[in-house]
Amino acid sequence: MAAVESIWKGLALLLLVTLRSIPEFNCNFDMSFIKVDESSDFSYHNLPYGVFSTRDNPRHRIGVAIGDQILDLSVIKHLFSGPVLGQRQDVFDQPTLNAFMGLGYDAWREARKYVQMLLAANESTLRDDANLRGRAFVDQSSAVMHLPAEIGDYTDFYSSKDHATNVGIMFRGKENALMPNWLRLPVGYHGRASSVIVSGTPIRRPQGQMRPDPTKPPVFGASKQLDVELEMAFFVGSGNKLGEPIPIEKAHEHIFGMVLMNDWSARDIQAWEYVPLGPFLGKNFGTTISPWVVPMEALTPFVEPNAVQDPEPLPYLQHQDPYTFNINLFVSITGEGMREAATICKSNFKYMYWTMKQQLAHHTVNGCNVRPGDLLASGTISGPDPESFGSMLELSWRGSKVIDLGGGESRTFLKDGDEVTITGYCEGRGYRVGFGQCQGKILPALQQ
Repeated sequence: MAAVESIWKGLALLLLVTLRSIPEFNCNFDMSFIKVDESSDFSYHNLPYGVFSTRDNPRHRIGVAIGDQILDLSVIKHLFSGPVLGQRQDVFDQPTLNAFMGLGYDAWREARKYVQMLLAANESTLRDDANLRGRAFVDQSSAVMHLPAEIGDYTDFYSSKDHATNVGIMFRGKENALMPNWLRLPVGYHGRASSVIVSGTPIRRPQGQMRPDPTKPPVFGASKQLDVELEMAFFVGSGNKLGEPIPIEKAHEHIFGMVLMNDWSARDIQAWEYVPLGPFLGKNFGTTISPWVVPMEALTPFVEPNAVQDPEPLPYLQHQDPYTFNINLFVSITGEGMREAATICKSNFKYMYWTMKQQLAHHTVNGCNVRPGDLLASGTISGPDPESFGSMLELSWRGSKVIDLGGGESRTFLKDGDEVTITGYCEGRGYRVGFGQCQGKILPALQQ
Protein backbone atom coordinates (compact mmCIF):
# COMPACT_ATOMS: atom_id res chain seq x y z
CA MET A 1 0.00 0.00 0.00
CA ALA A 2 2.83 2.37 0.86
CA ALA A 3 4.32 1.92 -2.61
CA VAL A 4 0.96 2.59 -4.28
CA GLU A 5 0.43 5.69 -2.13
CA SER A 6 3.89 6.93 -3.07
CA ILE A 7 3.14 6.48 -6.79
CA TRP A 8 -0.14 8.39 -6.48
CA LYS A 9 1.59 11.22 -4.62
CA GLY A 10 4.21 11.38 -7.38
CA LEU A 11 1.55 11.53 -10.09
CA ALA A 12 -0.35 14.25 -8.24
CA LEU A 13 2.81 16.31 -7.87
CA LEU A 14 3.62 15.86 -11.56
CA LEU A 15 0.14 17.13 -12.44
CA LEU A 16 0.58 20.17 -10.21
CA VAL A 17 3.96 20.93 -11.76
CA THR A 18 2.36 20.78 -15.20
CA LEU A 19 -0.41 23.15 -14.11
CA ARG A 20 2.24 25.45 -12.61
CA SER A 21 3.58 26.11 -16.09
CA ILE A 22 0.16 27.29 -17.37
CA PRO A 23 -0.37 31.01 -16.62
CA GLU A 24 -4.09 30.79 -15.79
CA PHE A 25 -3.36 28.18 -13.11
CA ASN A 26 -0.38 30.10 -11.78
CA CYS A 27 -2.11 32.67 -9.61
CA ASN A 28 -1.99 30.65 -6.39
CA PHE A 29 1.71 29.87 -6.44
CA ASP A 30 3.19 33.31 -5.84
CA MET A 31 3.66 32.72 -2.11
CA SER A 32 5.30 30.08 0.04
CA PHE A 33 4.32 28.59 3.37
CA ILE A 34 7.83 29.61 4.48
CA LYS A 35 7.58 33.21 5.65
CA VAL A 36 10.10 35.50 3.96
CA ASP A 37 10.82 39.12 4.85
CA GLU A 38 10.55 41.58 1.97
CA SER A 39 14.18 42.59 2.47
CA SER A 40 15.48 39.01 2.30
CA ASP A 41 17.70 38.13 -0.63
CA PHE A 42 16.15 34.68 -0.74
CA SER A 43 12.52 35.17 -1.71
CA TYR A 44 10.21 32.55 -3.17
CA HIS A 45 10.99 34.12 -6.56
CA ASN A 46 14.71 33.39 -6.16
CA LEU A 47 15.44 29.85 -4.87
CA PRO A 48 19.21 29.75 -5.43
CA TYR A 49 21.28 26.56 -5.15
CA GLY A 50 24.19 26.06 -2.78
CA VAL A 51 26.23 23.44 -0.96
CA PHE A 52 26.19 23.33 2.84
CA SER A 53 26.96 21.22 5.89
CA THR A 54 26.03 21.39 9.56
CA ARG A 55 27.82 20.57 12.79
CA ASP A 56 25.65 17.50 13.39
CA ASN A 57 25.99 16.38 9.77
CA PRO A 58 29.32 17.38 8.18
CA ARG A 59 28.46 15.78 4.83
CA HIS A 60 28.26 18.34 2.03
CA ARG A 61 24.69 18.55 0.71
CA ILE A 62 22.87 20.48 -2.00
CA GLY A 63 20.27 22.94 -0.77
CA VAL A 64 17.96 25.71 -1.91
CA ALA A 65 17.74 28.95 0.09
CA ILE A 66 14.37 30.46 1.00
CA GLY A 67 14.16 33.18 3.64
CA ASP A 68 16.39 32.16 6.55
CA GLN A 69 16.00 28.47 5.73
CA ILE A 70 17.75 25.90 3.53
CA LEU A 71 15.75 23.15 1.85
CA ASP A 72 17.96 20.05 1.83
CA LEU A 73 17.42 18.46 -1.59
CA SER A 74 19.10 15.23 -0.53
CA VAL A 75 16.19 14.66 1.88
CA ILE A 76 13.46 15.24 -0.72
CA LYS A 77 15.15 13.86 -3.83
CA HIS A 78 12.50 11.13 -4.09
CA LEU A 79 9.88 13.82 -4.81
CA PHE A 80 11.47 14.79 -8.13
CA SER A 81 9.48 12.55 -10.48
CA GLY A 82 9.55 14.50 -13.76
CA PRO A 83 10.70 13.14 -17.12
CA VAL A 84 14.37 14.06 -16.57
CA LEU A 85 14.91 14.08 -12.82
CA GLY A 86 12.71 11.07 -12.17
CA GLN A 87 15.57 9.05 -13.67
CA ARG A 88 18.36 11.09 -12.06
CA GLN A 89 17.33 11.79 -8.47
CA ASP A 90 20.89 10.85 -7.50
CA VAL A 91 22.20 14.27 -8.60
CA PHE A 92 20.72 15.78 -5.41
CA ASP A 93 22.71 13.36 -3.26
CA GLN A 94 26.08 14.64 -4.49
CA PRO A 95 28.53 16.89 -2.60
CA THR A 96 28.61 19.49 -5.40
CA LEU A 97 26.26 20.84 -8.07
CA ASN A 98 28.36 19.57 -11.00
CA ALA A 99 26.24 16.51 -11.82
CA PHE A 100 23.02 18.52 -11.68
CA MET A 101 24.56 21.29 -13.78
CA GLY A 102 25.61 18.71 -16.35
CA LEU A 103 22.04 17.44 -16.88
CA GLY A 104 21.27 20.54 -18.88
CA TYR A 105 18.66 23.19 -19.45
CA ASP A 106 15.51 21.03 -19.33
CA ALA A 107 16.56 19.46 -16.03
CA TRP A 108 17.20 22.88 -14.42
CA ARG A 109 13.77 24.15 -15.45
CA GLU A 110 12.11 20.97 -14.24
CA ALA A 111 13.88 21.16 -10.87
CA ARG A 112 12.88 24.78 -10.36
CA LYS A 113 9.21 24.03 -11.07
CA TYR A 114 9.24 21.15 -8.60
CA VAL A 115 10.90 23.21 -5.86
CA GLN A 116 8.46 26.07 -6.43
CA MET A 117 5.58 23.61 -6.22
CA LEU A 118 6.82 21.95 -3.03
CA LEU A 119 7.28 25.34 -1.33
CA ALA A 120 3.96 26.83 -2.50
CA ALA A 121 1.55 27.97 0.20
CA ASN A 122 -1.24 25.66 -0.96
CA GLU A 123 0.88 22.53 -1.51
CA SER A 124 0.71 20.12 1.43
CA THR A 125 3.50 17.62 0.62
CA LEU A 126 6.10 19.44 2.72
CA ARG A 127 3.88 21.88 4.56
CA ASP A 128 1.78 19.27 6.38
CA ASP A 129 4.31 16.45 6.81
CA ALA A 130 5.92 17.41 10.13
CA ASN A 131 8.48 14.60 10.02
CA LEU A 132 9.65 15.31 6.45
CA ARG A 133 9.61 19.05 7.01
CA GLY A 134 11.70 18.69 10.16
CA ARG A 135 14.34 16.72 8.27
CA ALA A 136 14.25 18.79 5.07
CA PHE A 137 14.72 22.32 6.46
CA VAL A 138 17.86 23.71 8.07
CA ASP A 139 18.37 27.16 9.59
CA GLN A 140 20.88 29.10 7.53
CA SER A 141 22.43 30.33 10.78
CA SER A 142 23.45 26.78 11.66
CA ALA A 143 24.90 25.95 8.21
CA VAL A 144 28.43 26.19 6.90
CA MET A 145 28.54 27.13 3.23
CA HIS A 146 31.00 25.63 0.74
CA LEU A 147 31.95 26.20 -2.88
CA PRO A 148 28.87 25.24 -4.88
CA ALA A 149 30.79 23.29 -7.52
CA GLU A 150 34.13 21.73 -8.25
CA ILE A 151 35.59 24.40 -10.52
CA GLY A 152 37.67 22.82 -13.24
CA ASP A 153 38.54 26.03 -15.07
CA TYR A 154 38.12 29.73 -14.40
CA THR A 155 38.14 32.51 -17.01
CA ASP A 156 38.05 36.22 -16.23
CA PHE A 157 36.79 38.68 -18.84
CA TYR A 158 37.28 42.43 -19.09
CA SER A 159 33.82 43.41 -20.28
CA SER A 160 32.98 46.76 -18.66
CA LYS A 161 33.67 49.59 -21.10
CA ASP A 162 33.72 52.19 -18.32
CA HIS A 163 36.28 50.20 -16.33
CA ALA A 164 38.47 49.44 -19.34
CA THR A 165 38.37 53.11 -20.35
CA ASN A 166 39.27 54.34 -16.86
CA VAL A 167 42.22 51.98 -16.55
CA GLY A 168 43.35 52.77 -20.08
CA ILE A 169 43.35 56.51 -19.37
CA MET A 170 45.45 55.98 -16.24
CA PHE A 171 48.12 53.91 -17.95
CA ARG A 172 48.05 54.99 -21.62
CA GLY A 173 46.22 58.32 -21.77
CA LYS A 174 42.80 59.31 -23.05
CA GLU A 175 43.65 58.93 -26.73
CA ASN A 176 44.69 55.29 -26.31
CA ALA A 177 42.36 54.25 -23.50
CA LEU A 178 40.87 51.21 -25.28
CA MET A 179 43.10 48.77 -27.14
CA PRO A 180 42.14 48.23 -30.82
CA ASN A 181 40.61 44.80 -30.11
CA TRP A 182 38.44 45.80 -27.12
CA LEU A 183 35.33 46.85 -29.08
CA ARG A 184 35.67 43.84 -31.38
CA LEU A 185 35.72 40.90 -28.96
CA PRO A 186 35.25 40.06 -25.25
CA VAL A 187 38.82 40.26 -23.94
CA GLY A 188 39.65 37.65 -21.29
CA TYR A 189 42.34 35.53 -19.69
CA HIS A 190 42.51 32.19 -17.92
CA GLY A 191 42.63 32.51 -14.14
CA ARG A 192 43.54 30.05 -11.40
CA ALA A 193 40.67 27.74 -10.35
CA SER A 194 42.52 26.35 -7.32
CA SER A 195 42.42 29.68 -5.50
CA VAL A 196 38.71 30.38 -6.02
CA ILE A 197 37.32 30.39 -2.48
CA VAL A 198 33.92 30.70 -0.83
CA SER A 199 32.75 33.84 0.95
CA GLY A 200 34.11 34.21 4.49
CA THR A 201 37.54 32.76 3.71
CA PRO A 202 40.33 35.18 4.74
CA ILE A 203 42.77 36.51 2.14
CA ARG A 204 46.49 36.63 2.89
CA ARG A 205 48.22 39.77 1.59
CA PRO A 206 50.35 38.53 -1.31
CA GLN A 207 54.06 39.04 -1.83
CA GLY A 208 55.95 39.34 -5.07
CA GLN A 209 58.11 41.45 -7.32
CA MET A 210 57.28 45.15 -7.76
CA ARG A 211 59.01 48.10 -9.36
CA PRO A 212 57.75 51.21 -7.55
CA ASP A 213 60.63 53.29 -8.92
CA PRO A 214 61.01 52.81 -12.71
CA THR A 215 64.58 54.09 -12.51
CA LYS A 216 65.64 51.29 -10.16
CA PRO A 217 65.60 47.47 -10.23
CA PRO A 218 62.50 45.63 -8.95
CA VAL A 219 62.09 44.78 -5.27
CA PHE A 220 60.46 41.87 -3.46
CA GLY A 221 57.92 42.35 -0.68
CA ALA A 222 54.29 42.50 0.39
CA SER A 223 51.91 44.26 -1.99
CA LYS A 224 51.15 47.85 -0.96
CA GLN A 225 48.34 48.25 -3.50
CA LEU A 226 45.93 45.45 -2.64
CA ASP A 227 42.59 46.08 -4.29
CA VAL A 228 39.01 44.85 -4.58
CA GLU A 229 37.37 44.09 -7.92
CA LEU A 230 33.59 44.12 -8.04
CA GLU A 231 32.59 41.32 -10.39
CA MET A 232 29.91 38.77 -11.10
CA ALA A 233 30.40 35.34 -12.60
CA PHE A 234 28.35 32.55 -14.11
CA PHE A 235 28.69 28.81 -13.83
CA VAL A 236 28.68 26.73 -17.00
CA GLY A 237 26.03 24.02 -16.92
CA SER A 238 26.17 21.46 -19.70
CA GLY A 239 29.40 21.71 -21.67
CA ASN A 240 30.42 21.10 -25.25
CA LYS A 241 32.65 18.63 -27.04
CA LEU A 242 36.20 19.60 -27.93
CA GLY A 243 36.20 21.14 -31.38
CA GLU A 244 32.46 22.00 -31.35
CA PRO A 245 31.70 25.65 -30.50
CA ILE A 246 28.59 26.74 -28.62
CA PRO A 247 26.60 28.96 -31.02
CA ILE A 248 25.34 32.19 -29.51
CA GLU A 249 21.74 31.12 -30.23
CA LYS A 250 22.21 28.22 -27.80
CA ALA A 251 24.48 29.90 -25.26
CA HIS A 252 21.71 30.51 -22.70
CA GLU A 253 21.12 26.76 -22.49
CA HIS A 254 24.65 26.36 -21.11
CA ILE A 255 24.52 29.14 -18.48
CA PHE A 256 23.39 27.65 -15.15
CA GLY A 257 23.35 30.68 -12.83
CA MET A 258 25.27 33.59 -11.33
CA VAL A 259 27.27 34.50 -8.22
CA LEU A 260 28.95 37.59 -6.81
CA MET A 261 32.72 37.76 -7.10
CA ASN A 262 35.63 39.70 -5.63
CA ASP A 263 38.64 39.10 -7.85
CA TRP A 264 41.27 40.50 -5.48
CA SER A 265 44.15 42.27 -7.21
CA ALA A 266 47.66 43.31 -6.20
CA ARG A 267 48.05 46.31 -8.47
CA ASP A 268 51.77 46.91 -7.89
CA ILE A 269 52.67 43.27 -8.58
CA GLN A 270 50.37 43.24 -11.63
CA ALA A 271 51.77 46.49 -13.07
CA TRP A 272 55.31 45.05 -13.17
CA GLU A 273 54.49 41.56 -14.44
CA TYR A 274 51.59 41.87 -16.89
CA VAL A 275 53.56 42.71 -20.08
CA PRO A 276 53.36 40.82 -22.38
CA LEU A 277 51.17 37.90 -21.22
CA GLY A 278 48.72 39.53 -18.81
CA PRO A 279 47.88 39.00 -15.12
CA PHE A 280 49.66 36.29 -13.13
CA LEU A 281 50.76 36.59 -9.48
CA GLY A 282 48.91 39.88 -9.12
CA LYS A 283 45.63 37.97 -9.46
CA ASN A 284 45.98 34.26 -8.71
CA PHE A 285 46.39 34.47 -4.91
CA GLY A 286 42.63 34.52 -4.29
CA THR A 287 39.20 34.99 -5.86
CA THR A 288 36.14 35.04 -3.59
CA ILE A 289 32.62 34.06 -4.69
CA SER A 290 29.28 34.07 -2.91
CA PRO A 291 27.99 30.57 -2.04
CA TRP A 292 24.48 30.79 -3.54
CA VAL A 293 24.04 30.33 -7.30
CA VAL A 294 21.02 32.28 -8.54
CA PRO A 295 19.36 30.51 -11.50
CA MET A 296 18.99 32.48 -14.71
CA GLU A 297 15.20 31.91 -14.62
CA ALA A 298 15.05 33.91 -11.37
CA LEU A 299 16.82 36.82 -13.09
CA THR A 300 14.66 36.83 -16.24
CA PRO A 301 12.11 39.37 -14.90
CA PHE A 302 14.98 41.85 -14.48
CA VAL A 303 16.39 41.60 -17.99
CA GLU A 304 17.51 44.87 -19.64
CA PRO A 305 18.30 45.85 -23.24
CA ASN A 306 21.86 45.02 -24.23
CA ALA A 307 24.42 47.80 -24.57
CA VAL A 308 24.61 49.43 -27.98
CA GLN A 309 27.72 47.97 -29.58
CA ASP A 310 29.54 50.11 -32.12
CA PRO A 311 31.17 48.82 -34.25
CA GLU A 312 28.77 45.95 -34.81
CA PRO A 313 30.33 42.66 -33.65
CA LEU A 314 31.10 39.88 -36.08
CA PRO A 315 28.14 37.53 -36.81
CA TYR A 316 29.15 34.84 -34.30
CA LEU A 317 28.84 37.43 -31.50
CA GLN A 318 25.51 38.93 -32.55
CA HIS A 319 22.24 38.33 -30.68
CA GLN A 320 19.15 40.51 -30.52
CA ASP A 321 17.47 39.07 -27.43
CA PRO A 322 18.23 41.07 -24.24
CA TYR A 323 20.65 39.33 -21.88
CA THR A 324 21.79 42.08 -19.52
CA PHE A 325 20.27 42.27 -16.03
CA ASN A 326 19.36 45.02 -13.58
CA ILE A 327 21.32 43.84 -10.54
CA ASN A 328 22.13 46.46 -7.90
CA LEU A 329 25.67 45.99 -6.58
CA PHE A 330 27.42 47.38 -3.51
CA VAL A 331 30.93 47.23 -2.06
CA SER A 332 31.66 48.11 1.57
CA ILE A 333 34.77 48.13 3.76
CA THR A 334 34.95 47.63 7.51
CA GLY A 335 38.39 48.49 8.86
CA GLU A 336 39.71 47.38 12.22
CA GLY A 337 38.22 49.68 14.86
CA MET A 338 35.41 50.89 12.59
CA ARG A 339 31.97 50.64 14.17
CA GLU A 340 30.14 50.16 10.90
CA ALA A 341 30.86 49.39 7.28
CA ALA A 342 31.45 52.17 4.78
CA THR A 343 29.97 51.76 1.31
CA ILE A 344 32.55 52.77 -1.30
CA CYS A 345 30.77 51.68 -4.48
CA LYS A 346 27.21 51.48 -5.83
CA SER A 347 27.11 49.95 -9.27
CA ASN A 348 24.93 47.73 -11.47
CA PHE A 349 25.48 44.70 -13.68
CA LYS A 350 23.49 46.41 -16.47
CA TYR A 351 26.55 48.58 -17.21
CA MET A 352 28.30 45.63 -18.89
CA TYR A 353 29.22 46.05 -22.57
CA TRP A 354 29.66 42.39 -23.54
CA THR A 355 26.94 39.91 -22.51
CA MET A 356 27.41 36.49 -20.95
CA LYS A 357 26.11 34.87 -24.14
CA GLN A 358 28.81 36.69 -26.11
CA GLN A 359 31.47 35.69 -23.60
CA LEU A 360 30.56 32.00 -23.81
CA ALA A 361 30.22 32.00 -27.59
CA HIS A 362 33.60 33.69 -27.96
CA HIS A 363 35.25 31.38 -25.42
CA THR A 364 34.25 28.30 -27.41
CA VAL A 365 34.30 29.60 -31.01
CA ASN A 366 37.77 28.11 -31.53
CA GLY A 367 36.55 24.70 -30.36
CA CYS A 368 37.54 25.08 -26.70
CA ASN A 369 35.47 22.75 -24.56
CA VAL A 370 33.85 23.99 -21.35
CA ARG A 371 32.59 21.67 -18.64
CA PRO A 372 29.93 21.67 -15.90
CA GLY A 373 31.17 23.83 -13.03
CA ASP A 374 33.51 26.01 -15.07
CA LEU A 375 33.41 29.62 -13.88
CA LEU A 376 33.36 32.62 -16.24
CA ALA A 377 33.65 36.08 -14.68
CA SER A 378 32.57 39.50 -15.93
CA GLY A 379 35.65 41.52 -15.11
CA THR A 380 35.40 44.62 -12.92
CA ILE A 381 31.96 46.22 -13.14
CA SER A 382 32.11 50.00 -13.32
CA GLY A 383 29.49 52.51 -14.36
CA PRO A 384 29.70 56.03 -15.78
CA ASP A 385 29.80 57.88 -12.43
CA PRO A 386 32.62 57.85 -9.86
CA GLU A 387 30.43 56.23 -7.17
CA SER A 388 29.89 53.29 -9.55
CA PHE A 389 33.58 52.57 -10.09
CA GLY A 390 34.15 48.92 -9.13
CA SER A 391 37.77 49.07 -7.91
CA MET A 392 39.87 51.16 -5.54
CA LEU A 393 42.28 51.70 -8.42
CA GLU A 394 39.56 53.80 -10.04
CA LEU A 395 38.02 55.23 -6.86
CA SER A 396 41.43 56.56 -5.76
CA TRP A 397 42.47 57.18 -9.37
CA ARG A 398 45.64 55.12 -9.05
CA GLY A 399 46.28 56.32 -5.49
CA SER A 400 46.16 60.03 -6.30
CA LYS A 401 43.20 60.76 -4.02
CA VAL A 402 41.81 59.23 -0.84
CA ILE A 403 38.58 57.28 -0.41
CA ASP A 404 36.73 58.63 2.63
CA LEU A 405 35.31 55.91 4.91
CA GLY A 406 34.02 58.31 7.57
CA GLY A 407 35.03 58.58 11.20
CA GLY A 408 38.47 59.82 10.24
CA GLU A 409 39.21 56.68 8.20
CA SER A 410 40.35 56.81 4.59
CA ARG A 411 41.99 54.50 2.05
CA THR A 412 43.70 54.47 -1.28
CA PHE A 413 44.13 50.67 -1.21
CA LEU A 414 43.28 47.98 1.36
CA LYS A 415 44.92 47.73 4.78
CA ASP A 416 45.48 44.60 6.82
CA GLY A 417 42.37 43.80 8.83
CA ASP A 418 40.00 45.36 6.30
CA GLU A 419 36.90 43.30 5.66
CA VAL A 420 35.38 43.74 2.20
CA THR A 421 31.75 42.81 1.56
CA ILE A 422 30.02 42.72 -1.83
CA THR A 423 26.24 42.43 -1.97
CA GLY A 424 23.79 42.48 -4.82
CA TYR A 425 20.11 42.07 -5.56
CA CYS A 426 17.32 42.63 -8.06
CA GLU A 427 14.37 44.59 -6.68
CA GLY A 428 10.86 43.33 -7.43
CA ARG A 429 7.51 44.49 -6.11
CA GLY A 430 7.66 43.51 -2.47
CA TYR A 431 10.50 41.02 -2.91
CA ARG A 432 14.15 40.67 -3.82
CA VAL A 433 16.18 38.22 -5.83
CA GLY A 434 19.55 38.53 -4.12
CA PHE A 435 22.91 36.81 -3.91
CA GLY A 436 23.78 36.96 -0.22
CA GLN A 437 27.27 38.13 0.64
CA CYS A 438 30.71 37.85 -0.93
CA GLN A 439 33.04 38.62 1.95
CA GLY A 440 36.71 38.38 2.82
CA LYS A 441 39.12 39.84 5.38
CA ILE A 442 42.74 40.80 4.70
CA LEU A 443 45.37 39.00 6.76
CA PRO A 444 48.95 40.33 7.03
CA ALA A 445 51.59 38.95 4.67
CA LEU A 446 53.62 36.05 6.00
CA GLN A 447 56.93 37.09 7.49
CA GLN A 448 59.93 35.84 5.51
